[in-house]
Amino acid sequence: MNAKELEEFSLTLRKAILISINAARSGHPGGSLSSIDILNTLYFGNVLNIDPKNPNDENRDRFVLSKGHAAPALYTCLAYKGFFDKDLLYTLRKLGSPLQGHPDSKKLAGIEASTGSLGHGISSAVGMALALKLKKSTSNVYCLIGDGEMQEGLVYEALMCASHYHLDNLCVILDFNGLQIDGAVSDVMNVKPVREKFEAFSFLTHEVDGHNYEQLLNVFENFKSTKKSQPFAVIAHTVKGKGVSFMENKYEYHGKPPTDEELSKALAELGA
Repeated sequence: MNAKELEEFSLTLRKAILISINAARSGHPGGSLSSIDILNTLYFGNVLNIDPKNPNDENRDRFVLSKGHAAPALYTCLAYKGFFDKDLLYTLRKLGSPLQGHPDSKKLAGIEASTGSLGHGISSAVGMALALKLKKSTSNVYCLIGDGEMQEGLVYEALMCASHYHLDNLCVILDFNGLQIDGAVSDVMNVKPVREKFEAFSFLTHEVDGHNYEQLLNVFENFKSTKKSQPFAVIAHTVKGKGVSFMENKYEYHGKPPTDEELSKALAELGA
């Protein structure tokens, strides 16, 4: 899809995310909506080299959702990509469902790593990128982390490792929405300046509007065409709850599902 098509398709993905979280009566709408344009670009913008009919192809690209609580966004992309039936989305967080509150790689095709404990996903992604390098694979590894997650020391050990091993097959994307479960990231534990932190670890670092599809497509094309023995970072400036007026920039919706009334209002705003 091109930028315009991706933007139009994002409405479908946003609706599915909200319906699934409402059905579960539990989940994380804020971070799912802030990151869905990034995931939409990766999965439907001809960025990731993946095939739902052959999910374990060793030549595939890998995507790791390190901020695992945004699982509804990942599940929605996988369902619409054809990894599983879309009806499964509405079993989110139900007993026995493979769609757990956080991604579980043992239960669902297309999930590259079980994540949820913040900082672990990016560590797994670095290990994957290193292994692919040693195998002389041309596959790339993409990893989405949260800004609240950057408060974890494990993140910096992973960044240091990526730099030490010159992992230019690794693209780390920061969903920089400025909010976490307890309030503003800057109040809880300020992580700024983030660009300088990535650059201190020798990452080739770019900043984009995380809801601008032209910018997202361009930066991922830049990553794929640029190999300078350095890992790559994308700081994506986003809005928590993007697309739903009463959720935007509200930390309260980090882990609060929409009520039936709120869902109806949100779907109306999204054009349902």
